[in-house]
Amino acid sequence: MSHEKFQDCINACNACAAECEHCATSCLHEKDAQMYAKCIELERYCADMCRTAAAFMARADEHTTSFVNKFCSLCAEICDACAKECEKHSHSEHCKKCAEACRACAEECRKMEMQPA
Repeated sequence: MSHEKFQDCINACNACAAECEHCATSCLHEKDAQMYAKCIELERYCADMCRTAAAFMARADEHTTSFVNKFCSLCAEICDACAKECEKHSHSEHCKKCAEACRACAEECRKMEMQPA
């Protein structure tokens, strides 16, 4: 089994992690950073989860596909939560971009749930 079948999801996870990291840093520099506390917290969780999901997919083989599927399901759930929180701050361009990346990643991760184990 080759990781190429996971490439779209790996790319979405890596892009999401990068947007989450950028957004968390940008939120910290907002005038009222406390208002963004939940956003920052979820972005950090989401970035970590996305990087780990990408690693799981990159090393997957026929024996570990079921782990990948489960992990991607949880990743989608966290991406959705992060996007929902970022959308509350849609007046900030960085939060808008982060929410979009999270939604795209969640969609790709849900496709992984459908992969045969």
